[in-house]
Amino acid sequence: MEPSDLADVLSAVRTFIRKEVVPLEEQIDAEDAIPERIIATCKEMGLYGFAIPEEYGGLGMTLVEEAQLAFELGWTTPALRSLFGTNNGIAGQVLLVGGTDEQKKAWLPRLASGEVTASFGLTEADAGSDPSGLVTAARRDGTGWVINGSKRFITNAPVADVIMVFARTNPDAAGNRGISTFLVPAGTPGLTIGPKDHKMGQFGAWTADVHLDDVRVPAEALVGGEAGLDQGFRTATKCLAHGRAHIAALCVGMAGRLVHESVEFAKTRQQGGRPIASYQLIQGLIADSITDHYAGRALVLDVARAYDAGTDKVQGPSAAKYFASEMVGRVADRAVQVHGGAGYIRGVAVERFYRDARLFRIYEGTSQIQQVIIARLALGAAARG
Repeated sequence: MEPSDLADVLSAVRTFIRKEVVPLEEQIDAEDAIPERIIATCKEMGLYGFAIPEEYGGLGMTLVEEAQLAFELGWTTPALRSLFGTNNGIAGQVLLVGGTDEQKKAWLPRLASGEVTASFGLTEADAGSDPSGLVTAARRDGTGWVINGSKRFITNAPVADVIMVFARTNPDAAGNRGISTFLVPAGTPGLTIGPKDHKMGQFGAWTADVHLDDVRVPAEALVGGEAGLDQGFRTATKCLAHGRAHIAALCVGMAGRLVHESVEFAKTRQQGGRPIASYQLIQGLIADSITDHYAGRALVLDVARAYDAGTDKVQGPSAAKYFASEMVGRVADRAVQVHGGAGYIRGVAVERFYRDARLFRIYEGTSQIQQVIIARLALGAAARG
Protein backbone atom coordinates (compact mmCIF):
# COMPACT_ATOMS: atom_id res chain seq x y z
CA MET A 1 0.00 0.00 0.00
CA GLU A 2 1.33 3.43 -0.92
CA PRO A 3 2.12 5.67 2.10
CA SER A 4 -0.47 8.20 0.98
CA ASP A 5 -3.12 5.49 0.66
CA LEU A 6 -2.30 4.18 4.13
CA ALA A 7 -2.51 7.70 5.55
CA ASP A 8 -5.94 8.13 3.95
CA VAL A 9 -7.20 4.83 5.37
CA LEU A 10 -5.91 5.60 8.86
CA SER A 11 -7.39 9.09 8.77
CA ALA A 12 -10.78 7.82 7.63
CA VAL A 13 -10.84 5.11 10.29
CA ARG A 14 -9.76 7.55 12.99
CA THR A 15 -12.56 9.97 12.08
CA PHE A 16 -15.14 7.19 11.85
CA ILE A 17 -14.23 5.73 15.23
CA ARG A 18 -14.03 8.97 17.15
CA LYS A 19 -17.11 10.61 15.64
CA GLU A 20 -19.39 7.63 14.97
CA VAL A 21 -18.40 4.76 17.26
CA VAL A 22 -17.16 6.36 20.49
CA PRO A 23 -20.52 8.09 21.13
CA LEU A 24 -22.20 4.67 20.89
CA GLU A 25 -19.88 2.80 23.27
CA GLU A 26 -22.25 2.78 26.22
CA GLN A 27 -25.16 1.72 24.01
CA ILE A 28 -23.10 -1.13 22.57
CA ASP A 29 -22.09 -2.24 26.06
CA ALA A 30 -25.66 -2.07 27.39
CA GLU A 31 -27.34 -3.75 24.41
CA ASP A 32 -24.55 -6.24 23.62
CA ALA A 33 -24.82 -5.37 19.93
CA ILE A 34 -23.19 -3.22 17.26
CA PRO A 35 -25.74 -1.07 15.34
CA GLU A 36 -26.34 -2.24 11.79
CA ARG A 37 -25.35 1.11 10.31
CA ILE A 38 -21.92 0.78 11.93
CA ILE A 39 -21.51 -2.72 10.52
CA ALA A 40 -22.48 -1.45 7.06
CA THR A 41 -19.92 1.35 7.26
CA CYS A 42 -17.19 -1.10 8.26
CA LYS A 43 -17.95 -3.13 5.13
CA GLU A 44 -17.94 -0.02 2.93
CA MET A 45 -14.56 1.03 4.33
CA GLY A 46 -13.00 -2.34 3.50
CA LEU A 47 -12.37 -3.28 7.12
CA TYR A 48 -13.61 -6.82 6.61
CA GLY A 49 -10.67 -7.40 4.28
CA PHE A 50 -7.79 -5.21 5.41
CA ALA A 51 -5.39 -8.19 5.70
CA ILE A 52 -6.71 -10.07 2.67
CA PRO A 53 -4.65 -9.63 -0.53
CA GLU A 54 -5.89 -7.19 -3.16
CA GLU A 55 -6.30 -9.99 -5.71
CA TYR A 56 -9.16 -11.28 -3.55
CA GLY A 57 -10.74 -7.87 -3.01
CA GLY A 58 -8.98 -6.89 0.22
CA LEU A 59 -6.70 -4.01 1.13
CA GLY A 60 -3.65 -6.26 1.29
CA MET A 61 -2.03 -4.60 4.30
CA THR A 62 1.37 -5.69 5.53
CA LEU A 63 1.59 -6.42 9.25
CA VAL A 64 3.27 -3.06 9.86
CA GLU A 65 0.34 -1.33 8.15
CA GLU A 66 -2.14 -3.57 9.94
CA ALA A 67 -0.57 -2.69 13.29
CA GLN A 68 -1.09 1.00 12.62
CA LEU A 69 -4.71 0.31 11.76
CA ALA A 70 -5.12 -1.69 14.98
CA PHE A 71 -3.76 1.27 16.95
CA GLU A 72 -6.75 3.23 15.64
CA LEU A 73 -9.23 0.41 16.20
CA GLY A 74 -8.08 0.06 19.81
CA TRP A 75 -9.35 3.56 20.60
CA THR A 76 -12.89 2.25 21.00
CA THR A 77 -14.69 -0.85 22.20
CA PRO A 78 -12.91 -4.02 21.03
CA ALA A 79 -16.32 -5.31 19.94
CA LEU A 80 -15.95 -3.18 16.80
CA ARG A 81 -12.73 -4.92 15.75
CA SER A 82 -14.26 -8.28 16.61
CA LEU A 83 -16.84 -7.81 13.83
CA PHE A 84 -14.21 -8.31 11.16
CA GLY A 85 -11.22 -9.52 13.15
CA THR A 86 -11.71 -13.20 12.39
CA ASN A 87 -12.22 -12.56 8.66
CA ASN A 88 -8.81 -10.90 8.50
CA GLY A 89 -7.18 -12.89 11.24
CA ILE A 90 -7.31 -16.43 12.52
CA ALA A 91 -10.18 -17.58 10.27
CA GLY A 92 -9.21 -15.83 7.04
CA GLN A 93 -5.57 -16.69 7.57
CA VAL A 94 -6.51 -20.39 7.56
CA LEU A 95 -7.31 -20.06 3.87
CA LEU A 96 -4.39 -17.77 3.11
CA VAL A 97 -1.93 -20.11 4.83
CA GLY A 98 -3.32 -23.50 3.92
CA GLY A 99 -6.18 -23.24 1.43
CA THR A 100 -6.21 -24.47 -2.15
CA ASP A 101 -6.50 -21.96 -4.99
CA GLU A 102 -10.13 -22.99 -5.45
CA GLN A 103 -10.91 -22.47 -1.75
CA LYS A 104 -9.25 -19.06 -1.75
CA LYS A 105 -11.18 -17.94 -4.84
CA ALA A 106 -14.46 -19.26 -3.46
CA TRP A 107 -14.23 -17.71 0.00
CA LEU A 108 -11.71 -14.87 0.31
CA PRO A 109 -13.53 -12.29 -1.86
CA ARG A 110 -16.68 -12.83 0.19
CA LEU A 111 -14.73 -12.54 3.44
CA ALA A 112 -13.11 -9.31 2.23
CA SER A 113 -16.44 -7.73 1.29
CA GLY A 114 -18.17 -8.76 4.49
CA GLU A 115 -20.71 -10.84 2.61
CA VAL A 116 -19.47 -13.76 4.70
CA THR A 117 -18.38 -13.84 8.34
CA ALA A 118 -15.99 -16.62 9.33
CA SER A 119 -15.21 -18.21 12.70
CA PHE A 120 -12.13 -20.10 13.91
CA GLY A 121 -13.24 -23.36 15.53
CA LEU A 122 -10.24 -24.59 17.51
CA THR A 123 -10.93 -24.19 21.24
CA GLU A 124 -12.65 -26.98 23.16
CA ALA A 125 -13.49 -27.61 26.82
CA ASP A 126 -10.10 -29.29 27.33
CA ALA A 127 -8.14 -27.87 24.41
CA GLY A 128 -7.44 -24.16 24.23
CA SER A 129 -4.00 -22.58 23.99
CA ASP A 130 -2.62 -26.12 23.81
CA PRO A 131 -4.67 -28.10 21.24
CA SER A 132 -3.10 -31.45 22.11
CA GLY A 133 -6.26 -32.34 24.03
CA LEU A 134 -8.50 -31.76 21.02
CA VAL A 135 -11.13 -34.50 20.73
CA THR A 136 -13.38 -33.31 17.88
CA ALA A 137 -12.91 -36.03 15.27
CA ALA A 138 -13.43 -36.35 11.54
CA ARG A 139 -13.62 -39.73 9.80
CA ARG A 140 -13.76 -40.52 6.13
CA ASP A 141 -17.14 -41.50 4.74
CA GLY A 142 -16.94 -42.35 1.07
CA THR A 143 -15.40 -39.35 -0.63
CA GLY A 144 -16.35 -36.98 2.19
CA TRP A 145 -15.99 -36.64 5.94
CA VAL A 146 -18.18 -36.93 9.04
CA ILE A 147 -17.32 -34.64 11.96
CA ASN A 148 -18.33 -35.02 15.61
CA GLY A 149 -17.42 -32.86 18.57
CA SER A 150 -17.93 -29.52 20.28
CA LYS A 151 -16.10 -26.19 20.33
CA ARG A 152 -16.16 -23.54 23.03
CA PHE A 153 -15.95 -19.73 23.17
CA ILE A 154 -16.00 -19.40 19.37
CA THR A 155 -15.95 -15.73 18.32
CA ASN A 156 -18.75 -14.70 15.93
CA ALA A 157 -20.26 -18.20 16.00
CA PRO A 158 -23.83 -16.84 16.36
CA VAL A 159 -23.48 -14.92 13.08
CA ALA A 160 -20.89 -17.03 11.25
CA ASP A 161 -21.55 -18.09 7.68
CA VAL A 162 -18.67 -20.56 7.77
CA ILE A 163 -16.59 -22.08 10.57
CA MET A 164 -13.02 -23.30 10.18
CA VAL A 165 -13.32 -26.49 12.25
CA PHE A 166 -10.20 -28.21 13.55
CA ALA A 167 -10.70 -31.95 13.98
CA ARG A 168 -8.56 -34.97 14.64
CA THR A 169 -8.30 -36.99 11.42
CA ASN A 170 -5.69 -39.45 12.65
CA PRO A 171 -6.76 -40.88 16.03
CA ASP A 172 -3.46 -42.73 16.38
CA ALA A 173 -1.34 -39.57 16.13
CA ALA A 174 -0.13 -38.15 19.43
CA GLY A 175 -0.53 -34.64 20.78
CA ASN A 176 -0.76 -31.92 18.17
CA ARG A 177 -0.34 -34.25 15.21
CA GLY A 178 -3.10 -35.76 13.13
CA ILE A 179 -5.30 -32.62 13.13
CA SER A 180 -6.92 -31.19 10.00
CA THR A 181 -9.09 -28.17 9.21
CA PHE A 182 -12.51 -28.20 7.54
CA LEU A 183 -14.72 -25.52 6.03
CA VAL A 184 -18.17 -26.06 7.56
CA PRO A 185 -20.85 -23.65 6.25
CA ALA A 186 -23.67 -22.50 8.51
CA GLY A 187 -26.81 -24.53 7.98
CA THR A 188 -24.96 -27.79 7.42
CA PRO A 189 -27.11 -30.54 8.98
CA GLY A 190 -25.82 -31.49 12.42
CA LEU A 191 -24.13 -28.12 13.02
CA THR A 192 -25.73 -26.17 15.88
CA ILE A 193 -24.74 -23.03 17.74
CA GLY A 194 -25.29 -22.62 21.48
CA PRO A 195 -26.63 -19.49 23.19
CA LYS A 196 -24.41 -16.43 23.32
CA ASP A 197 -21.94 -16.45 26.20
CA HIS A 198 -22.56 -13.86 28.93
CA LYS A 199 -19.07 -12.45 29.39
CA MET A 200 -17.37 -10.11 31.86
CA GLY A 201 -16.75 -7.54 29.14
CA GLN A 202 -16.39 -6.98 25.40
CA PHE A 203 -20.16 -6.78 25.01
CA GLY A 204 -21.15 -6.52 21.37
CA ALA A 205 -18.58 -9.21 20.51
CA TRP A 206 -20.44 -12.50 20.48
CA THR A 207 -19.04 -15.92 21.35
CA ALA A 208 -20.82 -19.26 21.70
CA ASP A 209 -20.33 -23.01 21.75
CA VAL A 210 -20.46 -24.93 18.48
CA HIS A 211 -21.75 -28.51 18.31
CA LEU A 212 -21.12 -30.95 15.47
CA ASP A 213 -23.23 -34.11 15.43
CA ASP A 214 -22.54 -36.32 12.42
CA VAL A 215 -21.82 -33.26 10.29
CA ARG A 216 -21.14 -34.43 6.74
CA VAL A 217 -18.93 -32.36 4.48
CA PRO A 218 -17.54 -33.10 1.01
CA ALA A 219 -13.89 -33.76 0.24
CA GLU A 220 -13.55 -30.16 -0.94
CA ALA A 221 -14.18 -28.99 2.63
CA LEU A 222 -10.76 -30.23 3.77
CA VAL A 223 -8.61 -27.08 3.84
CA GLY A 224 -5.68 -27.57 1.51
CA GLY A 225 -7.20 -30.71 -0.01
CA GLU A 226 -5.36 -33.97 0.57
CA ALA A 227 -2.14 -32.00 0.97
CA GLY A 228 -3.73 -30.36 4.01
CA LEU A 229 -4.51 -33.66 5.74
CA ASP A 230 -3.09 -33.71 9.28
CA GLN A 231 -1.62 -30.22 8.79
CA GLY A 232 -4.16 -28.42 10.97
CA PHE A 233 -1.88 -27.70 13.90
CA ARG A 234 0.79 -26.23 11.65
CA THR A 235 -1.86 -24.05 9.99
CA ALA A 236 -3.25 -22.97 13.36
CA THR A 237 0.15 -21.93 14.73
CA LYS A 238 0.85 -19.75 11.70
CA CYS A 239 -2.58 -18.12 11.93
CA LEU A 240 -2.25 -17.54 15.65
CA ALA A 241 1.19 -15.94 15.31
CA HIS A 242 -0.25 -13.35 12.94
CA GLY A 243 -3.24 -12.87 15.22
CA ARG A 244 -1.05 -12.38 18.29
CA ALA A 245 0.80 -9.49 16.68
CA HIS A 246 -2.54 -7.93 15.72
CA ILE A 247 -3.95 -8.33 19.24
CA ALA A 248 -0.79 -6.74 20.63
CA ALA A 249 -1.35 -3.71 18.40
CA LEU A 250 -4.99 -3.52 19.46
CA CYS A 251 -3.89 -3.49 23.12
CA VAL A 252 -1.54 -0.61 22.34
CA GLY A 253 -4.41 1.32 20.79
CA MET A 254 -6.55 0.70 23.84
CA ALA A 255 -3.72 1.83 26.12
CA GLY A 256 -3.57 5.08 24.15
CA ARG A 257 -7.26 5.71 24.80
CA LEU A 258 -6.85 4.92 28.50
CA VAL A 259 -3.94 7.35 28.78
CA HIS A 260 -6.09 10.00 27.10
CA GLU A 261 -8.98 9.40 29.50
CA SER A 262 -6.63 9.53 32.50
CA VAL A 263 -4.96 12.76 31.39
CA GLU A 264 -8.22 14.55 30.64
CA PHE A 265 -9.78 13.49 33.93
CA ALA A 266 -6.71 14.51 35.94
CA LYS A 267 -6.78 17.96 34.35
CA THR A 268 -10.39 18.63 35.28
CA ARG A 269 -11.03 16.73 38.54
CA GLN A 270 -10.62 19.01 41.53
CA GLN A 271 -9.35 17.93 44.95
CA GLY A 272 -8.26 20.31 47.67
CA GLY A 273 -9.07 23.27 45.46
CA ARG A 274 -6.81 22.28 42.59
CA PRO A 275 -6.74 19.73 39.75
CA ILE A 276 -5.53 16.29 40.80
CA ALA A 277 -3.02 16.59 37.94
CA SER A 278 -0.97 18.80 40.28
CA TYR A 279 -0.37 15.92 42.69
CA GLN A 280 2.87 14.05 42.05
CA LEU A 281 1.41 10.63 42.91
CA ILE A 282 -1.18 11.11 40.13
CA GLN A 283 1.59 12.27 37.83
CA GLY A 284 3.49 9.08 38.62
CA LEU A 285 0.53 6.88 37.65
CA ILE A 286 0.10 8.73 34.37
CA ALA A 287 3.84 8.74 33.62
CA ASP A 288 3.98 4.98 34.09
CA SER A 289 1.06 4.48 31.70
CA ILE A 290 2.52 6.77 29.06
CA THR A 291 5.83 4.89 29.28
CA ASP A 292 4.06 1.54 29.00
CA HIS A 293 2.20 2.82 25.93
CA TYR A 294 5.41 3.99 24.27
CA ALA A 295 7.13 0.67 24.98
CA GLY A 296 4.22 -1.37 23.62
CA ARG A 297 3.96 0.69 20.45
CA ALA A 298 7.69 0.42 19.72
CA LEU A 299 7.71 -3.33 20.39
CA VAL A 300 4.72 -4.04 18.15
CA LEU A 301 6.10 -2.08 15.22
CA ASP A 302 9.51 -3.74 15.56
CA VAL A 303 7.93 -7.20 15.69
CA ALA A 304 5.70 -6.39 12.70
CA ARG A 305 8.71 -5.32 10.63
CA ALA A 306 10.49 -8.60 11.41
CA TYR A 307 7.33 -10.57 10.59
CA ASP A 308 6.98 -8.84 7.22
CA ALA A 309 10.66 -9.47 6.50
CA GLY A 310 10.24 -13.14 7.36
CA THR A 311 12.99 -13.08 9.97
CA ASP A 312 10.78 -13.79 13.01
CA LYS A 313 7.25 -15.11 12.71
CA VAL A 314 6.94 -16.86 16.07
CA GLN A 315 8.90 -15.50 19.02
CA GLY A 316 8.34 -11.83 18.24
CA PRO A 317 4.53 -12.07 17.94
CA SER A 318 4.40 -14.06 21.18
CA ALA A 319 6.56 -11.49 22.98
CA ALA A 320 4.45 -8.62 21.65
CA LYS A 321 1.19 -10.28 22.62
CA TYR A 322 2.50 -11.17 26.06
CA PHE A 323 3.85 -7.72 26.82
CA ALA A 324 1.04 -5.67 25.29
CA SER A 325 -1.83 -7.65 26.82
CA GLU A 326 -0.24 -7.44 30.26
CA MET A 327 0.64 -3.79 29.67
CA VAL A 328 -2.88 -2.68 28.81
CA GLY A 329 -4.12 -4.39 31.97
CA ARG A 330 -1.72 -2.26 34.01
CA VAL A 331 -2.73 0.89 32.18
CA ALA A 332 -6.43 0.13 32.67
CA ASP A 333 -5.88 -0.47 36.38
CA ARG A 334 -4.05 2.84 36.76
CA ALA A 335 -6.79 4.62 34.82
CA VAL A 336 -9.41 3.37 37.26
CA GLN A 337 -7.17 4.46 40.14
CA VAL A 338 -6.74 7.96 38.71
CA HIS A 339 -10.53 8.23 38.38
CA GLY A 340 -11.02 7.08 41.97
CA GLY A 341 -14.61 6.15 42.81
CA ALA A 342 -15.77 7.36 39.40
CA GLY A 343 -13.62 4.72 37.77
CA TYR A 344 -15.71 1.99 39.37
CA ILE A 345 -19.02 3.28 38.02
CA ARG A 346 -20.77 1.96 34.92
CA GLY A 347 -20.99 4.58 32.22
CA VAL A 348 -17.41 5.75 32.76
CA ALA A 349 -15.17 4.69 29.87
CA VAL A 350 -12.27 3.42 31.98
CA GLU A 351 -14.56 1.06 33.92
CA ARG A 352 -15.68 -0.56 30.67
CA PHE A 353 -12.16 -0.71 29.26
CA TYR A 354 -10.98 -2.31 32.52
CA ARG A 355 -13.44 -5.17 31.94
CA ASP A 356 -12.70 -5.36 28.22
CA ALA A 357 -8.92 -5.47 28.64
CA ARG A 358 -8.91 -8.53 30.88
CA LEU A 359 -9.66 -10.93 28.04
CA PHE A 360 -6.55 -10.08 26.03
CA ARG A 361 -4.33 -12.00 28.47
CA ILE A 362 -6.37 -15.14 27.77
CA TYR A 363 -7.46 -15.55 24.16
CA GLU A 364 -5.28 -16.43 21.17
CA GLY A 365 -2.85 -17.96 23.65
CA THR A 366 -2.69 -17.10 27.35
CA SER A 367 0.18 -15.11 28.80
CA GLN A 368 1.51 -18.35 30.24
CA ILE A 369 1.53 -20.04 26.83
CA GLN A 370 3.39 -17.03 25.40
CA GLN A 371 6.00 -17.38 28.16
CA VAL A 372 6.50 -21.02 27.23
CA ILE A 373 6.82 -20.24 23.50
CA ILE A 374 9.27 -17.38 24.08
CA ALA A 375 11.44 -19.35 26.49
CA ARG A 376 11.50 -22.62 24.54
CA LEU A 377 12.58 -20.86 21.36
CA ALA A 378 15.44 -19.27 23.27
CA LEU A 379 16.47 -22.34 25.30
CA GLY A 380 15.93 -25.05 22.70
CA ALA A 381 16.32 -28.65 23.86
CA ALA A 382 17.48 -27.52 27.30
CA ALA A 383 13.94 -26.26 28.05
CA ARG A 384 12.59 -29.82 27.78
CA GLY A 385 14.94 -31.19 30.42
